[in-house]
Amino acid sequence: MGHTPAPQQIPVVVLAGFLGSGKTTLLNHLLHRSGGSRIGAVVNDFGAIEIDAMAVAGALGDSTVSLGNGCLCCAVDASELDAYLDRLAAPAAGIDVIVIEASGLAEPRELVRMVLASAHPGIVYGGLVEVVDAAEFDDTRARHPEIDRHLALADLVVVNKLDRAADGERVLGLVRSLTDRAAVVPATYGRIDPEFLFDCRPGEERIGQLSFDDLHDPDDPRPDGDDHTGHLHTGYESVPFVSDRPMDPRRTMQFLDSRPEGLYRIKGYVDFGPYDTRNRYAVHAVGRFLRFYPEPWAPGEPLRTQLVLIGSGIDGEALGKELQACRSEAPHADEHGMWGVLRYVQGSEEEPEAEAYEV
Repeated sequence: MGHTPAPQQIPVVVLAGFLGSGKTTLLNHLLHRSGGSRIGAVVNDFGAIEIDAMAVAGALGDSTVSLGNGCLCCAVDASELDAYLDRLAAPAAGIDVIVIEASGLAEPRELVRMVLASAHPGIVYGGLVEVVDAAEFDDTRARHPEIDRHLALADLVVVNKLDRAADGERVLGLVRSLTDRAAVVPATYGRIDPEFLFDCRPGEERIGQLSFDDLHDPDDPRPDGDDHTGHLHTGYESVPFVSDRPMDPRRTMQFLDSRPEGLYRIKGYVDFGPYDTRNRYAVHAVGRFLRFYPEPWAPGEPLRTQLVLIGSGIDGEALGKELQACRSEAPHADEHGMWGVLRYVQGSEEEPEAEAYEV
């Protein structure tokens, strides 16, 4: 159980979608609505003139890394990508999340593999966000049938331009049928809540206090008017969970292994009590990716579990009851009870890299 605490790691999010889906609009929205968080972006254009890079460069300044010479997944191998990530993940940069905006012709599976293959200790995979154009979805599937495979791989799907779709509900239902446990979020003008991407490893003061409403500026003029459907928090839910009783590792892993469709992110800290009296375990789950980070308890720190679950279309009450049922009732530790948890600790001899995210 004597694992060295992992350093603070910055989530790296892959932002993908076919040409014209609204990826750059979404990225610009995040940049201007970041709530104080700082984004580093790797912008990849397909072509000689890097239009997307110019579109976001003014907002990002020195935090932009622009990659020419074709698709990122074809032009840059894992070692080269590490060099860009090293620049953005440097502590002096003060960046909270890195977004790789892929070319509209890139292959998301290869980008995800590249991030997972990175040996950089300062980053952690933050999920695949796939953006689709609701108004053109049927035509896009006809031209690019591989979109079905992309949606099955995604952790978060943003169904954009719903205001232009004549049958938005049908498109939303179709997209949900093509995903594998991903959260599906409706959007117009690329507006999603930045909390979906930020605070991968939150400080304790942030636990249970996701500021969805604080991120909505009532003075911001919106083309779609001021009705509730335009608010940033519409379509997703956060579920806080706190327990002063230790969690049973076997039951906790059963919960994590069976987490439902739409539960995009789980973050926070877990107290496994007698199973490891020295450490709390920071947990980071995004889509199907899962990782634990052992961290020593600070002197005088209350021993408790604090989690936040974020998703779309989830049953918060039911999830809370499932977590309550994961609390430990045993006065003594099961000798092998932590094995399932330790398989998802970075650096563990049994770490299941392929199982942590199946690509």
